[in-house]
Amino acid sequence: MNPNVPPVKPSLLLSLILAGTFYPPTGATPAGHGFDSARQHWAFRQLQLPSLPPVKNLAWPRNGIDYFVLSRLEKEGRQPTREADPATLIRRVALDLTGLPPTPEEVDDFLADISPNAYEKVVERLLASPRYGERMAIVWLEAARYADTNGYQSDGERFMWRWRDWVIDAFNKNMPFDRFTIEQIAGDLLPAATLDQRIATGFNRNHRGNGEGGIIPEEYAVEYVVDRVDTTCTVWLGLTMGCARCHDHKYDPFTQKEFYQLFAFFNNLPEKGRANKFGNSPPLIKAPTAAQAKRLEDLDAKLAAAEMEFRVLEPEIASAQEAWEQSLSKAASRVGIANLKTEAGPEEGHGNREEAGSVKSDPEPRTVIDLASVSDGLRAHFPLDRDTLCAPGTTNSVQIQDGDAAFAAGRIGLAAEFDGQRFLAAGDAGNFGFLDKFSFAAWIFPKDGNAGAVLSRMAETPEAEGYSFCMSNGRVQLNLVKRWLDDALRVETNADLEPNRWHHIVATYDGSRVAEGIRIYIDGSALLIKVNLDELNQSFKTSEPFRIGSGGGPETRFHGLVDDVRIYHRALDPDEARILSTSETIAEILSRPRDQRSSAQTLKLRTFFLDNRAPDHLRRLRADLKAIRGAREEFYDGLPTTMVMEEMARPRETRILFRGQYDKPGDRVNANVPAVLPPMAQIAERNRLGLAKWLVDPANPLTARVAVNQYWQLLFGTGLVKTAEDFGTRGELSSHPELLDWMASELIRSGWNVKALQRLIVLSATYRQSSRVSSELVRRDPENRWLARGSRIRLPAEIVRDQALAIGGLLVEHLRGPSVKPYQPAGLWNELSGTDYTPDKGEKLYRRSLYTFWKRTSPPPMMSVFDAAGREACSVRQSRTSTPIQALDMMNDVTFVEAARALAERVMKEAGVSAEARISRAFRRATARQPGPKELRILLDNLNDHLAYYRAHPEAAAELCRVGELPTQPETDPVELAAYTGVASLILNLDETLTKQ
Repeated sequence: MNPNVPPVKPSLLLSLILAGTFYPPTGATPAGHGFDSARQHWAFRQLQLPSLPPVKNLAWPRNGIDYFVLSRLEKEGRQPTREADPATLIRRVALDLTGLPPTPEEVDDFLADISPNAYEKVVERLLASPRYGERMAIVWLEAARYADTNGYQSDGERFMWRWRDWVIDAFNKNMPFDRFTIEQIAGDLLPAATLDQRIATGFNRNHRGNGEGGIIPEEYAVEYVVDRVDTTCTVWLGLTMGCARCHDHKYDPFTQKEFYQLFAFFNNLPEKGRANKFGNSPPLIKAPTAAQAKRLEDLDAKLAAAEMEFRVLEPEIASAQEAWEQSLSKAASRVGIANLKTEAGPEEGHGNREEAGSVKSDPEPRTVIDLASVSDGLRAHFPLDRDTLCAPGTTNSVQIQDGDAAFAAGRIGLAAEFDGQRFLAAGDAGNFGFLDKFSFAAWIFPKDGNAGAVLSRMAETPEAEGYSFCMSNGRVQLNLVKRWLDDALRVETNADLEPNRWHHIVATYDGSRVAEGIRIYIDGSALLIKVNLDELNQSFKTSEPFRIGSGGGPETRFHGLVDDVRIYHRALDPDEARILSTSETIAEILSRPRDQRSSAQTLKLRTFFLDNRAPDHLRRLRADLKAIRGAREEFYDGLPTTMVMEEMARPRETRILFRGQYDKPGDRVNANVPAVLPPMAQIAERNRLGLAKWLVDPANPLTARVAVNQYWQLLFGTGLVKTAEDFGTRGELSSHPELLDWMASELIRSGWNVKALQRLIVLSATYRQSSRVSSELVRRDPENRWLARGSRIRLPAEIVRDQALAIGGLLVEHLRGPSVKPYQPAGLWNELSGTDYTPDKGEKLYRRSLYTFWKRTSPPPMMSVFDAAGREACSVRQSRTSTPIQALDMMNDVTFVEAARALAERVMKEAGVSAEARISRAFRRATARQPGPKELRILLDNLNDHLAYYRAHPEAAAELCRVGELPTQPETDPVELAAYTGVASLILNLDETLTKQ
């Protein structure tokens, strides 16, 4: 029982139970129910700098930490343990600060350095290493519940690795902890927020996101905000604030109202409760790396220069075009133009209808310019003339179904006539999905306001999966559909389309999966769009053929004429839509006086001139400009994105939720902090930025204490407060309360300097103690809470793997970057999500575990075996178990078998032909020390056993040497290599190798 919470009389409990109330009653003031004393709990008291306590052994302390530890030991009648031997000490500090063991050469240098500050130099080198940021990031990713997938059923991939990059860089730059806090909580709200500061806010977008179709979005919108409150309070305040979601906290002085006051800080994100099933969910931003940002800057500069050069030449272009026009007589212009791509066709206009399958009469043919003045990205073209349903050279085949062909005079030549029955099937044209950019264009002559589907790739059933571009209820619609009611993007024009006349329609989609990425143009002008559903979550790609005149069932087949259907695999821009809507040929435009040409005709003529008739140097400049613009667009589209925090223009209302239920709102609350803690400054913003500043205000008694405890836990395995996630009344008391407060005060005084704090700890005599322990001390202090010895703990999962790769010489050290997929047993993902796991190849197999792809519903199995956090929720305290499956993994996992083989081959090259030298070298790479005589004898016996076995079974030796992608050197004897691999595997699996001594 916690001594800070007074006992409750059984009679009071009984009366509360019989009355059907809660303890303490929901909404009630905590006073009178044991909460007054809880308000005096040590963690809520103001932080004050304690004096260094007196000690007897003045020769032992190296810094302030040691005075507090030694004072406690002397009270317990104990003395500290002697300092660890140098090899053990350098391995310990290297693993703690970088997550990787020292090389034999680094150990030798340390042992040879007789200067009094030799150890200090090692510490400075490790703190300055880029490996330091990667080591520190591991525990922060667990706290931030970072993963590469959304969680829940299908557990689709998301992309947050740019936030992980930010964390690594922040640690390596020694970003002050207060700034580290502010940028992650509210970097987007800082004045003139930088890209990095916006990326930092991904901390609170790392939670799980449910993209399933059957969920209630409002429910999960609440869950995401609750997660942010829980995580923020756990990481920075060490509080179990989530306990107050449904009622007042049962043990700590926090009311349900205060929970929702904190909730209000995070309730203004413009996000939907249903996340994107695949990829990132808004709000998100483009987040180029430094190299990518430089490349983008160069492309922008190159594009701007090209555009400027072209603008400067505008007078020359206009003069050249005018000269070209004047050089053509009316007859000569027709001849000159005819030298370009031409085709035969009738005069434009809808003219008279023709009988199905025949043409009554053709107007007099003439030579015209093909209208493909917008040809970039043209994937398919259907002129829909009698003899040219498909454009020449296309691979698409068109079949007329449910009727005979019928044509009438069209807008350009002939047009296909649709009677609500017949339609055209065009095979695999327009095979797009929800991440593809595309555009559709066509001339239509609708019979009425419900003319039906112009084009589609959709089953012949109502509200089917796929897409359709159609006319319904007088409006032009674009429907991109996975499921009609809850997984689709369906929009329509706000204005009706007049029937019984020709219109040019264009729809563009930018691959963004949101309605904002759609444009619909009618006769060259963009129309306002009404959004019918904006919930596209999965790809609408189908195996249905591309159809013209049909889509969504027989009752929606088109009535009217359709002409000149075009499909582009990019989103056309407004100028291109205007050009396509201009049916007049170049000859016809030229025949008109300049002052009688429309702006669209003028644009079309200028485009034609620049592409086909301008002087060579102008055509080259225009081609270069288009190429640069295309390269810039392609590069920009490929840039990584990351999810970020963002405030709504109008704050969302926050109400207390009865028993935490999303659909049971109660009283309205405003953003605020718990009353038991110091209030926010009067001038503070009542938003996330104000909250972040409050968290790192020196008056806040918790943040510095919690941060110090987490860093202590990282180095010693257990925090001074063992319950790192709970500093409340149900948490464990600090083993050294004055030491905790002294270090917290030092952290603030140093300007929140994290490296200075860690330097202070690892340079202390407390940290340097040997981990050897007597049975009597184990009996009296089994968990080392007195700190009478050095910590001896099993390495975290990530370091177990990274160490093996490093020892074997396989580790590839590239800082930052996307997640990678190392070896994993086949079939694990299929069991849960029906998707296959495909391991990467080459150097990606050997990157640090920090970068391993993390699927929430199926975490990396080796990580799970060695107790890594599951990443479904915030975790700030690591569990450690010792199970047989860990040894089985070390001996059979491809990663470790390959690392053992690499280590064997490495020492066979480094240490000559002596078995003793080879084994000693392998042992020292793993443990930083030489093996003792007995240890060496055991390992030599093991080698001889393996040699005997593999000489008798050479096929087994060959098979072992093929494990993993690493090629074996052709001159290596497989039997000998297999034997040394067995010994190396044993060394990698030693308790001493897997623990920090």
